[in-house]
Formats: sequence, structure tokens, C-alpha cells
Amino acid sequence: MIHILLAEDQALVRQGIRMMIEQNPNFKVAAEAVNGKEAIDAYEKHAIDIVLMDVRMPVMTGLEATKILKSRDPAAKILILTTFADDEYAMEALRLGAVGYLLKDADAASLISSIESGMNGGISIDSSVAGKVVPKLINPTVPQEPIHRLTSREQSILQLVADGKNNQEMAEVLHLSIGTVKNHVTVILQKLGLRDRTQLAIYAIRNGMV
Repeated sequence: MIHILLAEDQALVRQGIRMMIEQNPNFKVAAEAVNGKEAIDAYEKHAIDIVLMDVRMPVMTGLEATKILKSRDPAAKILILTTFADDEYAMEALRLGAVGYLLKDADAASLISSIESGMNGGISIDSSVAGKVVPKLINPTVPQEPIHRLTSREQSILQLVADGKNNQEMAEVLHLSIGTVKNHVTVILQKLGLRDRTQLAIYAIRNGMV
């Protein structure tokens, strides 16, 4: 069972999203919040697997809450769900470590798919902003870390992370133990000075590895 925290300030929208999510028997909305501050409090009180976070909320915005949550728990999975097809918002969300940026007019299948992708280490970007965001990721304005820091095995693992593979799937592809894969991921993060798998995926895109 995947336990979800739903942070959305509009009650009717929140109820609609909850109904969409819980169409999947493996998903459960374990907690709700109406602003970023409540989202942080709820995350710390409940066993949450992934957060669906609105951007514009009173008291504290979703991006502010995302920044705080990721600083406290780098492994936190946060999917931005918003009405704003804004590439700057999307870039900031990804920079902060969000696992995706999805618009609220998405259908249930897209929402569920994005949640599953986020749980497996993938990144989902709504098609309405992807056209602007992806070129910025591929052609960044700042130099990237040199790829030669990584061994061939580490580069293979990085490519699989960017493909959205989880540790179990990578272990099967590479014929390694899950523990060995986890160790490799940790070493890659340390070598590149990155925080989490989302940043690894962005790094791989920027360096033309996918």
C-alpha cells in the first residue's frame, strides 16, 4: 500500500483528487493538508510514501514546503500538482528535488502513472511544460560535473536511474545484489555532489545519457 499526503487548499479539488487516487486499490490518502506548513506537520506525523503538493497555498507555498521537506528528509518523494503550466515553477520544483510536475487537469490514469513513476525513482513532467523545461535541462547555462568521474558500472547505473528503474529492477538488469546497487547509487551521489535520485536523473539528461 502506498500512503499519500495530499496538500491542496481547495476542498472540492482535494476531494476530487482523492477520489481519483483511491481508484487504485494500492493507493491510500493517509493525510491531507491545506497549506505548506500543514503539509510539513502531516509528513512528520504520518508514514508517508509520496506527497502530492499544490504550488500556491496560503501560509506557506508548495515550493517552500518542498524545500523544507527535502532538507529534512532528502529521500522524500514530492509530486507537484498544480493549475499553473509555468516552466519556471516546474524548473524550480525539479531543482528542489520534486519527482514531477503535473497539472490538475490530468486524467486519473496520468496521475496514477506519475505517482507510480515517482515511487520508482522516475520523473514526470506535464506535456504542457515539458517542451520548455526539457531543453533547459539538456542545455543548461552552467557547466555540469565531468562524467569521467564515474566508472563504467556507475554510468550504467546512472542511466538506469534516469530510465526510472528502481533498485530491484537495476539489480536484475545488471545481475547484482540490491545491496550492491544501493552502494553504487550512494557512491554516485557522493561523487557528483547530488542529493537524491531525482537530481541524478536530471544530471543524466543534461549529460546526454538518455
